[in-house]
Amino acid sequence: MAYPRDISIADAIKRYGLPRSHRVHWSASRKADVVRAVHDRAISFHEARERYLLSRSEFEEWEREYSRSAPVRTEYLESA
Repeated sequence: MAYPRDISIADAIKRYGLPRSHRVHWSASRKADVVRAVHDRAISFHEARERYLLSRSEFEEWEREYSRSAPVRTEYLESA
């Protein structure tokens, strides 16, 4: 679990404005929100992959897009 024990995954999702499931239109801002949440350890990489049905390569592509638009460290992937 990436987030503190006193915060549920539902709270982390609300806090970062993340979609509840993979059934959304994935705009650049939504992708950035997911990447930011993983980088900030609000949710784990594993949780993001399961919840949003992402492959590792797809998430890495989102990271590259995010890094071009925001000066944030990239390539953070938890071992899954």
